[in-house]
Amino acid sequence: MRVYRQHRSRNAGVGKNLVGFLVGDIQYALDIHRVREIIRPLPLVALPHAPAGIAGVADHRGEVVPIIEMRQRFALPPQMDSRRAKWILIVVGKRTIGLWVDSITGVLGASQADYRPPPELGEGESSRGISSVCAHASGLVFVLDVDRVATVASFVQVPALSTGSV
Repeated sequence: MRVYRQHRSRNAGVGKNLVGFLVGDIQYALDIHRVREIIRPLPLVALPHAPAGIAGVADHRGEVVPIIEMRQRFALPPQMDSRRAKWILIVVGKRTIGLWVDSITGVLGASQADYRPPPELGEGESSRGISSVCAHASGLVFVLDVDRVATVASFVQVPALSTGSV
């Protein structure tokens, strides 16, 4: 009788609980339960006097969605090749907000033991809204606190569309 030993990775049994994405060369992730959907960028309408980091608003299925440009939010230069860019639509309260990222890297799994405290980056905007860091096969992944990252969009007040277009 042969006994087979099952190889278990350190993340065995961990569900896919994070959506991974790139902003610049850094891999970030956010809780998959906060993600409504991932879409290709839509036409934007710029808002005069919008807070820094807000690229504008878009009409997504009759809802006016503020879009946070994550490169600008993280003080990076604009992306020259935007063919892989995506919008991650997240739910914050009862509102949908878009995060404009360079590309999606996939769905990741992390157990509670994989989470580490974030590095000290200072106060305010310099903290980037990082809630924790996870070690993953692709390297370190910075997990965002969706509520802190989306705070800038709370200043954008737009009613629901009645005509179906912006």
